[in-house]
Amino acid sequence: MKKLFLSILLIYVFAIQSIYAAVNINTASEKELMTLKGIGEAKAKAIIEYRAKNSFKRIEDIMNVKGIGEGIFNKIKHDITVTPNRNTRK
Repeated sequence: MKKLFLSILLIYVFAIQSIYAAVNINTASEKELMTLKGIGEAKAKAIIEYRAKNSFKRIEDIMNVKGIGEGIFNKIKHDITVTPNRNTRK
């Protein structure tokens, strides 16, 4: 019974984690970016265009993208993350 409970708990934790996983703005697809509040097709494309030239070093850097200001940033800051982009030149 204890093993069954632990198994169910583990499955629940992994399911919740995948549902609430933060979007990596250095690697996310247009579709993934569009899951963020206030980010539609145009802003998702702008993010992708920006990161093709500039890697996001911290989440606040997203405010450098045209059309994304403090208001949108405050809506999405808990839903985004930044890890190095493997395609970024050093």
